This record gives sequence, structure tokens and C-alpha cells, in this order.
Amino acid sequence: MALAAHELIEIEQALAAPDAAPQAFATLRQRFPHLAWIRCDASDVTETPFRSLGAFDLHLLDGADHCAQITDDPARATGIVLAKRAVKP
Repeated sequence: MALAAHELIEIEQALAAPDAAPQAFATLRQRFPHLAWIRCDASDVTETPFRSLGAFDLHLLDGADHCAQITDDPARATGIVLAKRAVKP
């Protein structure tokens, strides 16, 4: 199932919230179980993020074809790669 525009807005709002970091992945995964979710460190992803929100880089995952790949097209997104950036002191 593809990512709907209203879902993307809700995900972006949740990640931009000041207190999002501690539970963001678990909360969003529970809220949107039809999407594939991958959590990693931002240094593990070389692609430019779709959005940078709060402590996270948001990458869209296209799993519709044989191989999963990062996409910048929300209409093709079937999942999210949530990459946490290191907090700077």
C-alpha cells in the first residue's frame, strides 16, 4: 500500500515535534503498520533525505519493484527509512 499525502503530512508533523526523538519510530510504526519501516543512523544513508525534521532524516522507500530503493516520489513510497542524526552538543 502506498503512502497517502495526508499520512506523509502526519509523519512530518510527528517528527518535527520537539519531543519526537525518544519514541518516534515505535509510535509511527504503530500508527502506520501498512508501511515498511527501517530505522538507522543518518550516517548509514548516502542518499539525500526527502525531508529533514527535528533529529531525523526522512527517506521514502519504494518497494514496489523487485529491489527496494530510496525514492523522492511520495506516490511510489511503500515505506519509510527513518535516519536519526547525531545530536550536536
